[in-house]
Order: sequence, then structure tokens, then C-alpha cells
Amino acid sequence: MELTSLSLPPLSGSPLAGEVITFYSYKGGTGRTMALSNIAVLLARQHNATAPVLMIDWDLEAPGLHHYFEQPQENKPGVLEFFEACREQLLRRRVGGVAVDDDALAHEVLAAVGWEQYVTRVDQSSQLYLMRAGRFDSSYPDRLAAMQWEELFHSCPALYRCFADRLARHFRYVLIDSRNGRTDSAGVCTTLLPRKLVLVFTPSRQSMDGLPELVTRATTYRRSHEDEQRPLLIYPLPSRIDVGDCGERGQWRRGDPAQQIPGYQPAFEELIRECYGVQQVSLESYFDEVQLQQSRALAYGERVAVRLDQGGDRFSLLRTFETFLAWLAPGYLPWQSSREIQLLASIGEARRALEQGGGAARAVTQPLARDLNLLGELYSQEGKLRQAVISFEESLSLRQRGLGEDHPDTLVSKINLAAALRQQGRLDEAQFLDECIVESRERILGGDHPDTLAARANLAATLGLQGRAAEGLALQDSVLDTYTRLLGPDHPQTLAAKASRAELLQQRGDMQLARLAQEQVLAARKRLLGAEHADTLRSKTALAHTLLQMQELDAARNLLDAVLQACLHQLGPDHPDTRKAREQLIDVQLQMGVPADEATLVPELHQDAAMDDYGDALVRAPRRRGAAAASVWPRQSDELMALDEPLYAGRTPPR
Repeated sequence: MELTSLSLPPLSGSPLAGEVITFYSYKGGTGRTMALSNIAVLLARQHNATAPVLMIDWDLEAPGLHHYFEQPQENKPGVLEFFEACREQLLRRRVGGVAVDDDALAHEVLAAVGWEQYVTRVDQSSQLYLMRAGRFDSSYPDRLAAMQWEELFHSCPALYRCFADRLARHFRYVLIDSRNGRTDSAGVCTTLLPRKLVLVFTPSRQSMDGLPELVTRATTYRRSHEDEQRPLLIYPLPSRIDVGDCGERGQWRRGDPAQQIPGYQPAFEELIRECYGVQQVSLESYFDEVQLQQSRALAYGERVAVRLDQGGDRFSLLRTFETFLAWLAPGYLPWQSSREIQLLASIGEARRALEQGGGAARAVTQPLARDLNLLGELYSQEGKLRQAVISFEESLSLRQRGLGEDHPDTLVSKINLAAALRQQGRLDEAQFLDECIVESRERILGGDHPDTLAARANLAATLGLQGRAAEGLALQDSVLDTYTRLLGPDHPQTLAAKASRAELLQQRGDMQLARLAQEQVLAARKRLLGAEHADTLRSKTALAHTLLQMQELDAARNLLDAVLQACLHQLGPDHPDTRKAREQLIDVQLQMGVPADEATLVPELHQDAAMDDYGDALVRAPRRRGAAAASVWPRQSDELMALDEPLYAGRTPPR
């Protein structure tokens, strides 16, 4: 039979303009092939349907990808015949006995075989192509059994890698449908070929069982072999999710120790930390968006859902696959949030407009500065201070040039940059910016404007961190006095200023005075905002840290337990704030001598029901400090009493 060879020119751009993506599942029944076929159709539609996409059915023992697409040549050879031909070429060259470089040998063999005659176009509306598993004649099972993938690798270790490279020169995406389980061919598809690895699984132990081992083996191989120093990104894809059962869906995602359910999100987070050396990993945003739902429409036959579903509403499979592609196609990491991806995409579009110049560039300059500032704020919240500083610096530069030094947007970028620098410990730079902001606010808005007061408070915080707590306190006292005069002692801004003053006192080493101020703020916030308000919980945490420094571990533990219980009640066990509260409580328990294996089991901490809430106890009864307390009670207590008299109603502080 005469074979028709495909003619496809190389991609423009870099020598390796395309990329290879393997779809793998440890167990069958995950919908892996269905997912690949839908992703392939969507990728082929990109760039006005001009980007060539190749699908390879490497599940040779149970091939099925060809059923999703009509093919004019049903008996065309595929993967098996291609590598049979490669094996023959290698045997011929090895018999000759001529020593050849491994890469050169691989390219020589691949050029002699030619991939073109093994590929078929399967869509006339886009450049979508397929390499079948093979020619399914009577000899197929015997020929498959005779193919030794590991032996072929040892004959020419560069063969598989060079095969992937050659395809990447002609196809924007090469999607490989891998054999599941622990097989040699699966190892080829997951370790040697791809740049990205999509792990398709259902929420079950047997579906997830082999994934950590496979990822560890693949990433270790890439790191340890000199010729294989290539990136390998993993993308977990939970499949066949029942959207109707919220409880069970949450159990399998986050885990349930009582039911001995491990939870796939924490399992993948830990796997990424170990394999990639990333300390802060959260797949919260990724798994909020990427879950492939079970659909009755896909229960029968081989259907490409994205061809059937043109609506694209949030319940559709089309929207689900498009959301997954938002991470996969551009190469964003799974631990990047959806908000970060949106901002990066918008920033990228604006940068391209700037490169083109003209009126379009002028129109996007300030939107670009806005998005950079938003991205910096997001990085700051996530603790990525280096990236935050870079984003804030570029935003500030654009706003200074386009809006001027005193424009409110420019000052916002300065404030954010100063805060990030302060957190990084770059205090001299933060101080310079803080002083510029204070000068501008005072000149334009006046000394009593809230924005001016906030700028002074930021400068005071910077001075405190520089070891200039006395200067910082003097400045913060003026801020606190102004808030008290204008807004009253119980206003949230006044209480926030008092909390900042307590932090400066703590930095100066005045622990008793810091404690007094923090207790007042806590009592006022609990009374005004409620015991479980976020500001109240922050006050409890701050006071607990002061008590820890004063070695009052029981009181600190009580406060942190109250914070944890409130977070559990308000946010649930898996919220980042809850996890942080739990870690802080465990640290205190370890300091108290609670064994590490028992520290996570938070016991009932309070002996007295009247002490269940520290804020209530402060209002109801005076503290018992003993004779020593009177000698260190600060004279400034009169001033503090005036700011929050209800705390001391009916009692007189010691002098």
C-alpha cells in the first residue's frame, strides 16, 4: 500500500517553537483520552485555527483516540510501526560499527524513517492531526509484544528526546495519550518526552496511588541526567467530579482524617514542595477552577464535548476545559492563582501595545500601571515580596512619568512600594519614600487629613524597625492624639493607631506598656466589633505574642486557642488564616512541653468558664500582677485610660 506523506513546514520562531504535553493516568476510567481530545480541539482553534496540533495515541495496549475523529485512512501505520522502523535503522547502523554521537545517530535514524507518513489530518476546519497507535491487523498483538521500549532506549538514549524535538519543530502542541500504570512505554511518555505532564485522576485512592512515585521519578531523572536538563511541569486534572455532592467533593479534595481520606489537594501541594523545592505552595485557586465534572452527555460513545457545547456557560464542559487551558497553554504554574494569571495576561497585552507604539501605547500606559500595582498587592498578600517590589517599582515609574509626583495614584504606588520594602528589611529606601509621601500629603491635604495621618503612621513604623523607636513613638503619638480628637477614642482608626503604638512600645522593650495598650484595644474591639471580628482576632494574636515574650504561656495559649476556634467557626479548617492560627497554637504548646505528636490535638484549654474570652475577662476583673507590677506600671496609664475609660470602669489602676 502506498503511503501518503504529510507536508508541514517548520514553525516560525525559535528552533523548538512547539511543546510536548503528555496526558497520563495511573488507572483507567479517568476520562484521560476524552480530556486530551477536547483539549486538542480547543488548542487547534487558537490563533485563527492556524496552529498545528498533533495527537499521538501511545496507549498501544488499549488504543482508542482514533475513535474520536473520522479518518480517511483506517489502515495507516502509527506509533508502533514508526518505532519498528527506527529499530531497524538502528540495527543497520550498529552493524556497520561506525562510532556516532548519540544525538547525531538519533537524528540520522529519525530522518531516515520520517514521521510524516505516520500522521493523518483529522479536521478540515483546523490543523488537527493524529498519529494512531498503529495498523490494527492480525499481526499487531505479536508485533506489540516484541517491541522492547527499554531496549530501544539503551540502543540510542537520545532517540525519544530527539523524536519529541523534531515534532516540536512542526507542531505548536504535541499531545501524547500515554499508557497508564507502571509500564516501560508509560515511562517513555512521562519522563523522556514531555515538557508538561497532565495527571488525570478521579478522587479515589487507587487512581492517585502511583502518581507521586511517577512524578518523583520523572523529575529526579530530569535533574540527574546531564542530557535531560529540561523543565517538566505537572498539571493535576481531577476528573469525573460529582458536582451534586458538595460534602464528599470537599472531603476528597481537602482530606478527612476521620474517614481516612487523604485529600488530593494537600497531597499534590506536598508533592510539588518536595519535587520542585518550592516552599510556599497553594493549589487553592487552581483547584477552585480546575475540576472536570461528570457529565451524562459523555457517558456513552466517543464525543468531543467542546464541539457539541457551544454555549460556554459556567456549568459547561467547554468552560471547564477553557479554564484548564488558562494554566496549561501559556505555561503558568498550578500554584499561581487565577487572579495572578488574569493580571499577567492583561499586563502582557499592554506591553505588546507599548512595543507597537503610537496612540495605542499612550492609551494603555496608565491601565498597565494600575494592573502592575494590583499585581504587586497580590504578591504582597502571598508573601512574594521580591516580585511585589518589582511590580510596584514599574507601576510607580509609569505613574511618575504620566501623572506626576503628587497624583493620588502615584502616591498609592509609593505607599505600596514603601510597605513592601519595609517588609523586605530595606528600611532606608522605605524611609525615603515614607518621608516623600508625608511631605506631599501635608502640603496638599493638610496635617489632619486621614491620608496624611496614615502616611505619618507608616513612617513611624519604619522608624521603629530602624531601631529609632523613640522617634517613631513621638510621631505615632501625634497621629493617635489627632485621631482621638477628631474621631473619638472608640473609632476603628483610633484603635488601629493605638495598636500600632503598642507595636512600637514592644520594639522599644516596654513590654508592660505594650501589653496594657493591646489589652485596651482588644477589649474595645470586642465590645464594638464582636469577639470573632477579624480586627478583634488580630488584637488577640498581637497580645498573645507579647505574652509569649513575657513568658506567660498559659495566657498566650488561651488567646491563640480563641483565635483558632473563631477561624474554624468563621472560615473552616482549610482556610489559610485557620492553618496559620493552628500553627501558632501548636508552637506555643510545644514551648509548654506538649509532645509534637499531641500538639495538633488542641485540648480544652480553659479551667474557668469566666476566662473563655480574654476580652471579657479584661472588662470583668482587674489583672493580678502582684507587688512587682506596681513598680513598673507606667505613668502614661492616665493617658491610656482617657482613650478607653470603659476598660477601667469602677476600678483604679495601681501606681
